[in-house]
Formats: sequence, C-alpha cells, structure tokens
Amino acid sequence: MDPLKKAFAAKLLRIKAIKLQPNNPFTWASGWKSPFYCDNRKTLSYPELRNYVKLEIVHAVLEKFPEVEAIAGVATGAIPQGALVADALNLPFVYVRSKPKDHGLENLIEGELRPGTKVVVVEDLISTGGSSLKAVEAIRKSGSEVIGMVASYTYGFPVAQKAFQDADVKLVTLTDYEHVVAEALETGYIADSDVELLNEWRKDPAHWNSND
Repeated sequence: MDPLKKAFAAKLLRIKAIKLQPNNPFTWASGWKSPFYCDNRKTLSYPELRNYVKLEIVHAVLEKFPEVEAIAGVATGAIPQGALVADALNLPFVYVRSKPKDHGLENLIEGELRPGTKVVVVEDLISTGGSSLKAVEAIRKSGSEVIGMVASYTYGFPVAQKAFQDADVKLVTLTDYEHVVAEALETGYIADSDVELLNEWRKDPAHWNSND
C-alpha cells in the first residue's frame, strides 16, 4: 500500500467523505447506480485537511510536472482547491466550465490562458473521466498544452484508464478505490460482505443492480 494514499484514505473516512449505501444506491451524473460515494469536497470545510490536500497536490505537481506554467480547475468541485494550489505555486489560474455560459462572453474557460501555456489540470474526483477530459479538450482547443492532471481521488475504472490513455493525459491521484476500501475494512468502517458487494459493483458499474 502507498503510504500517502493510505493516509489520505484514512482522512477521508474520518470526516465521513465516503458513504456506503448498498440498499439505497446513489445515482451519478453518468446515470450509473452506485452503493459507494466519495465526496472529498468536504475536505474544504476542515482547514487542516484542506491545507493537507493543497500541499499534497502542490508536491505532486512539482514532482511530476515541474515545467508547469498554469493551473486549471474543473468546475465546479475542483475550482477552490485548484485556486489554492495555483496560489501556493504563484501561478496563473483558470477554471473550465462543463458547458459555455449562455450569456455575456459565453466563455468555456474562465480566466486568461495564453496559447502555448503548459497547464496542469486539478480535479477532485475521477469516475468515468468524461467531464475531466472534456476540460482537457477545451484547454487544448484554446491553444495551450495539458501536461498532466492531479486528482484527489479515482475509482480506477478501466473505462477511465483507457480514456486517459487514449487522450494521452498522465493522471496522478492522492488516493484511490483500493486504498479507501482497504482502509475502511481495516478500521471497521465497512464489513467483509460490503467489500464483496463493492467489488461486484466495480467490475461492471454501468450495469450494476443493487437487487442482483
């Protein structure tokens, strides 16, 4: 187990940012049903943890993408953390909307991003990867270069891994599904039977049914 990923998983569990509802599954934006929900935006409400996430993303950016020239946050969940990271690195910050504004300048990217800028995208969570990679596409179309993405959490679905490979985007995450589930089991947050259910769901989340 990766020490950082294990430590951050423990912190998410401590503030109950992880929710498990096998009998009353959540519905994601993608339409998938899920017994598992990760809301790491809750970290913003805890100053010490908010700072921890900021610093770990900063470290990841400096270690993996030292040539970075700007930070972009994906709306809406990654806007605050992305801005904090950009501030800590003293770099320009922009954020990318899911769709253009329907009034005014109809911007998709908010802020100023010069063509040719080397950008690291900050994201809060990766599920299918769809919205994250739309942001990457928007930045590339603007004439800038996406050199990588740093996310707080990923479910690690094969569909997302393939999408990132196809888009040629290097993804770095602070923690992931395996570390969260292992930590949850170790601390008694979930039971062995819950792990079996979660693993069944993760094999084919698009077709999972809680009544199966």
